[in-house]
Amino acid sequence: MRKTRSSIVAPRLVLLTVAVAVTGCASKHDTRGPFVTSAPFSKTISGSGDAVCWSVKRAILGQGYMLERSNESGVLTGTRDAQPEPKINVTVRLQTTCADNRDGTSMVFATAEREVSKLQKMKQSTSAGIGPATITMPAGSAKVLGVISRETIVDPNFYNSFFTLVEGFVAQEGRSHADQHAEVSKRDDQGH
Repeated sequence: MRKTRSSIVAPRLVLLTVAVAVTGCASKHDTRGPFVTSAPFSKTISGSGDAVCWSVKRAILGQGYMLERSNESGVLTGTRDAQPEPKINVTVRLQTTCADNRDGTSMVFATAEREVSKLQKMKQSTSAGIGPATITMPAGSAKVLGVISRETIVDPNFYNSFFTLVEGFVAQEGRSHADQHAEVSKRDDQGH
């Protein structure tokens, strides 16, 4: 069987159309562009993994976040709510991971999401009847929180302030361990 030019071009045209459609859909949803090395979501911090991870937890709890239970070790997620206006609720969800680099430093990753909800009236209805003879009638309304926006926080100042707080706690941990070591050495010297 001999292929004509139109029988070869048609499938290629369909593939090209599908590729353009998929690319168009993907670009509508990806508003941040490509991956970049200058993103504010991670920082290398001087200190062992234990000291840095404990400091991350202290920083989250110290800022009024409530910790969620996680099935993954090393992942901490905290949420904090605020009500800037009577009918508006803002929830910030901060997820962190830390990893010991095994060279005296640790890497901390942090991503935060802000969700804004508004108290809205929602109509309620009730249904009565059997099978196709069912009647639906209005039954009033109820006030419910409905999400009006949700976004990842990308402000470098937000993350820099978090990482600075973690570094402060790591420094406190270092001073505390140095003080304990000095106290033990002093007792040993007095014992001899």
